[in-house]
Amino acid sequence: MDKIKNPFSPGAGSPPPELAGRDGILEQARVLLGRVQEKRPEKSILLTGLRGVGKTVLLNEIDRIAQHAGYHAIQIEAHEDKHLATLLAPHLRRLLYELDRIAGVGDKVRRGIRVLKSFIEVVKVSYGDFELGIDTQPEKGSADSGDLEVDLPNLFAAVAEAAEERKTAVAILIDEIQYFKSPELSALIMAMHKMQQRQLPLVLIGAGLPILPGLAGESKSYAERLFSFPDIGPLSEADSAKALQDPVKVAGVEFEVSALHEIFRLTKGYPYFIQEWGYQSWNHAAASPITLQITREATAVVRDRLDENFFRVRFDRLTPREKQYLRAMAQLGSGPYRTSDIADILGVKITTLGPLRASLIQKGMIYSPAHGDMAFTVPLFDEFMRRAIPEFQSKK
Repeated sequence: MDKIKNPFSPGAGSPPPELAGRDGILEQARVLLGRVQEKRPEKSILLTGLRGVGKTVLLNEIDRIAQHAGYHAIQIEAHEDKHLATLLAPHLRRLLYELDRIAGVGDKVRRGIRVLKSFIEVVKVSYGDFELGIDTQPEKGSADSGDLEVDLPNLFAAVAEAAEERKTAVAILIDEIQYFKSPELSALIMAMHKMQQRQLPLVLIGAGLPILPGLAGESKSYAERLFSFPDIGPLSEADSAKALQDPVKVAGVEFEVSALHEIFRLTKGYPYFIQEWGYQSWNHAAASPITLQITREATAVVRDRLDENFFRVRFDRLTPREKQYLRAMAQLGSGPYRTSDIADILGVKITTLGPLRASLIQKGMIYSPAHGDMAFTVPLFDEFMRRAIPEFQSKK
């Protein structure tokens, strides 16, 4: 079949041809956006889930929905080595100048620009090497204290008031939100608390790993009253089949039912893996239907691609001790894993593993689904370890 017309799109955040099984989340986002526009209180949304479940895809789709509803949207991705303030400031500058071009009376937009100028001057002092030109005088005494928990709420309020004056609303979408440091996450939560208290037209929709609800709760005890934390999990077998079958039917092609069953068995319903198997199965097929045998032939290619481009790039950035910890987890099977069992395999006392475990959590490799348990944030990572890591194989 024509590889150029292959409908599947494996990639980081690449939109799938069929966004199956996510209607409930998208409807929740529509309700949030609509209620905020009508000045009705509603919890902002922080999506949580493992790698490869499609959180970034959902953020992109919600971004599209927000803009269609008349929002001015900002989308950023958190990084371990970048500060929240320096990520936000350029986008807020662009947004405020966009609002300034909209016809309307009042000075809230110009004030918002001045408040941002004040905020930027403090950011420059705090983090250095940050230049962002704004040709106006700062608003002295607003968002310039140097305390992010004070300044960010004031900055968000100024931006939201500017949007309200221009009869519009703002959506801030943040991916990988778990990478923010505790004071930054705390400031973000406090800023959204202020938005809800004053019913200002600014919403936050974020996405992160399963540790995110715990981080938010530790930062501010009232976070669960401000945010909804939908768990984005794997697809059901029916939705997995729909994600595969509907796109190829448009091209007059179909999967055999047995092939759909096999792909679900191999992927366990994780959307990124479904796209990989769909992509390679299409490329291996000479004609419709795509059979079980074709899917099995494609599996070796898919696993090689995943090992090199999805699994190993994460494994290779770890220290030797961190790799040993993950080997011990994989040796125990599919997980979750008791921390005491991991310690037994490593031959150390459980009390000595705290810093190592914390480092792996910070790097986004593992998380704790329950007290005393650990699990991989990357689906099927244990299978990769047992299949592809030579040191692990030698231990076996």
